[in-house]
Amino acid sequence: MVASTYTVTGMTCGHCVNAVTEELSHLSGVSGVLVSLASGTAEVTSEAPLDRETVRAAVEEAGYQLV
Repeated sequence: MVASTYTVTGMTCGHCVNAVTEELSHLSGVSGVLVSLASGTAEVTSEAPLDRETVRAAVEEAGYQLV
């Protein structure tokens, strides 16, 4: 298992956290997602390293930006 932490900007509430969590959870190989509003981060656990552009696309689909 691989755990990667990403910085996400634009989140302001619990709905934001849920939207990012849902999009990242749908990525192939992802087994866990922990999004923190307080720190503005998303920790993603996956079977193998994820392509950063794939993660960026999922975060943008939710309406936020990957830094």
